Amino acid sequence: MSTDADSAKSLAAALGRIPSGLFVLTVRNGKHDTGMLASWVQQCSFEPPQVSVAVRKGRYLLDWLAEGTAFIVNVLAEGQKNLLAHFGKGFEPHEPAFEGLEVRHARGQAPVLLEAHAALMCEVVTRFDAGDHMLVIGRVTAGEVLHEGKPATHVRRSGTHY
Repeated sequence: MSTDADSAKSLAAALGRIPSGLFVLTVRNGKHDTGMLASWVQQCSFEPPQVSVAVRKGRYLLDWLAEGTAFIVNVLAEGQKNLLAHFGKGFEPHEPAFEGLEVRHARGQAPVLLEAHAALMCEVVTRFDAGDHMLVIGRVTAGEVLHEGKPATHVRRSGTHY
């Protein structure tokens, strides 16, 4: 006979099997840039082209993502463990997030990671409360494939934490 604990464990394992990509979200606030590792990014509209990005509540970067703010979704490629490790540690608000990395600032906007597989230039359209995360909807204004290859995918062991 299964218990509530068994059911919860089974649910967590099943949720964890939902595959996602691996991305670095970059944003600029005044003269400061930062980036964060993200896995919950998905195209959500063809016309206009838009993406949704889930950002955990309490992250200072969420305060930077106000309506109209430009941001970049840097799509990671398979094998880019260096970028996973670099952005996986997180950064404090004015800590330099891009030391040792090659970046390009498009028209004074957030950094594009030149090592990334692809980059999408976006602008925040709206935000929605989504439990312990905020869902940020961004209109895609431009994009480019920087390097050929396959985008990285990620499957978690549990759907209850990162």
